[in-house]
Amino acid sequence: MSDELVEKAEAAAVHAYAPYSNYRVAAIVRMTDGTEFTGVNVENAAYPLTQCAEKTAIGAAASAGYRPGDVAAVGITASPCGGCRQWLYEWRIPEISFRRDDGTIATYTAEGLLPDSWNLPQ
Repeated sequence: MSDELVEKAEAAAVHAYAPYSNYRVAAIVRMTDGTEFTGVNVENAAYPLTQCAEKTAIGAAASAGYRPGDVAAVGITASPCGGCRQWLYEWRIPEISFRRDDGTIATYTAEGLLPDSWNLPQ
């Protein structure tokens, strides 16, 4: 599953809006029921307002009514940034795969990407 999702993300990356960095990223979020959502990075001239591909895909899933624990896997074109690692952790994603710089595919759990994560107190 990890190779398939990463390859789908690579195909979707052409739709990224990255006029400033030209660094196109895409993420495919597969839900436990098999539904998939695609997200791409969307840059903004006020760079902190840029939206990462992972957030775009998770936001689409949330808009459709899905919640943390409903995601089976994510495929991303690149290693997720620190902020996205927190999003992936909060959504309790068990399988996160991305293409490494050397061309291989890495697969982690959200906890593996962000050990000792910050949690909102109960």
